[in-house]
Amino acid sequence: MSNIFSSGKLTLSRGGSDQYLLNGVKMLDADNQPIKEAEFESRVSNEVARFINNNYSQIVFLAGAGASITGQQDSQSIRGRSMRELTGIIADALDADEKAFSISQMARYSKYKFIDPTSEDFQLENFISAVQSAQPYIAIDKQSKYNKSVSVILETIIRNTSYDYDDRLLKHAQIINILSSRITPPNKLTIATTNYDTLFEEAAARIAYTVMDGFTADIDPHFDPDVFEWNLVKDIPNLATAELEYKKQVINLIKLHGSLTWQFDDEHILRRLPRNLVNSPVMIFPSANKYMQSYTEPYFELFSKFQELINRPNTLLIANGFSFGDTHIAEMVYHAVTHNSGLSLLVSDYSLEGHDARGWKLLEGLKDSGYSIVFLQAVLNKLPRYLEAESNEY
Repeated sequence: MSNIFSSGKLTLSRGGSDQYLLNGVKMLDADNQPIKEAEFESRVSNEVARFINNNYSQIVFLAGAGASITGQQDSQSIRGRSMRELTGIIADALDADEKAFSISQMARYSKYKFIDPTSEDFQLENFISAVQSAQPYIAIDKQSKYNKSVSVILETIIRNTSYDYDDRLLKHAQIINILSSRITPPNKLTIATTNYDTLFEEAAARIAYTVMDGFTADIDPHFDPDVFEWNLVKDIPNLATAELEYKKQVINLIKLHGSLTWQFDDEHILRRLPRNLVNSPVMIFPSANKYMQSYTEPYFELFSKFQELINRPNTLLIANGFSFGDTHIAEMVYHAVTHNSGLSLLVSDYSLEGHDARGWKLLEGLKDSGYSIVFLQAVLNKLPRYLEAESNEY
C-alpha cells in the first residue's frame, strides 16, 4: 500500500491490483464497484484544493533536492544526485586523478571511521566534514595531495549539482505562475531552496518575472538582504491620490545554501552570470557542520528571512523534494508550525514512505495531532495539476 494523500482526518492510498483506499477501506463508486484511477485522482486533487484554497496572505515554496530531479520527456530526463550516488561519483573522480588520494585513503587520513564508501554506514556529509576538519593537521608530505583531493571532491559536487532549465521537461515556471496568482500585492511569492542550481531563476526569466534574490540591481550585484523588502511599483496617472500599482510578476528567491553564481570578493558577496565565470562559488557543501555554517554571512541573513516569513500570519508553506533531514531548517519549520497558528504546511515528495529523518517524523506526529499539515505524494512536475484544482464537496 502506498499513501498518496494524508491529513489528520483521512488517508488516501493505492493498494495492490489497482485498489484505491480511504482510511484503509476500498473506495467504491455509486454502483458499489471499485473506483477507477481518474476518480481517485479527482478525490486527491479535491483534498489538496480544499487545503490550499484559503486566500492565504502569502505563500512560501520550500524546494529541496527533489525539486531539481523531476522531468522526463522523449526519453530525456533531468535528475539530481542522491547522497549515495554522489559518493560513487566522487570515488570515481578521485580514482581517475593520479594526483589525488582515493576516497578510502581520504577517509583513513581524516580519521573518518568508515573506510569503505560502499558501506551503508558511510555517510557523505559526515565524511566531508571529517575531511575538511582534518585538513590543517595532515602531515606535510601528504598535504599537497590531500588538498588536491579536497578540491576534486568539491568540484565534483559543483559539477553534479548544476543543471540547465528546460521548459519542455520541468514545471518550475508553472509553479511560479500558479502560486503568484494566489497572492495579492504588496505580498510576493517566496521561493526558498537549498539547491545551488539556477533552475528557478531561469524559469522566472522565461516568463518575464523579476527575481528579488537579496542582491542589488546595479551592474555589479552584491548581497544586500534589504532587497527582499523591495517591490516594483508605478504611479497611476490622473488620480488625485498617491495610489501605486504593484508589478505582479515579482518573486523573492532565498537560496539557503548558496548558489553556483555567487562568489566572494574583498568586501562583498557578488552574483556573477553566467555561472561558469564563478570558480569558487559561495555554497554550504553537504557536511555535518553545515548547521554551524548557517550562522555565517550570507546564510544567517537568508535563514533569518525564511524564519521570519514562515512565522507571519495566514501563510501557506509548501515543501517539495525536501526530506527535513537538514536539522536547522526542520527545526525552524517545526517551531513555526507549533507557534504560528496562522501557518499551514503542505509537504510533497516523490514518496511518503521511507523517510527516517527526525524532522519528517515530527511533522507526521503534528499532522496526526491535528495541526494544519497535509502530506502529498507528488514530484514537482506533478504539483501544477493539484495546485490548479478546484474544490468540490464529497
